[in-house]
Amino acid sequence: MSEAHDHPNYVKIWYWLLILLAISVAGPMLEIPWITVLTAFGIALIKTFMVAANFMHLKFEKKIIWYLLIIAIIFLGIFYFGVAADIMNTSGQ
Repeated sequence: MSEAHDHPNYVKIWYWLLILLAISVAGPMLEIPWITVLTAFGIALIKTFMVAANFMHLKFEKKIIWYLLIIAIIFLGIFYFGVAADIMNTSGQ
């Protein structure tokens, strides 16, 4: 049986996601490269965590779910960086 838990306030989380979206859209408008990268990737990671934890209810799951998620992300990174050099090489036909 699963344990009972309180559901998060979805509207409050949605407002936070909208605020973070506004920040990530406004970041490139400052035309400072490191702020653009920070807002593009940093805030995207925060928003991803918020969605996964609250809307996908990973916050209430057993710890094994988090370990599986982290392993999947590691494999995704290995795959991406393993093939990125070949994909970005545009010379030839």
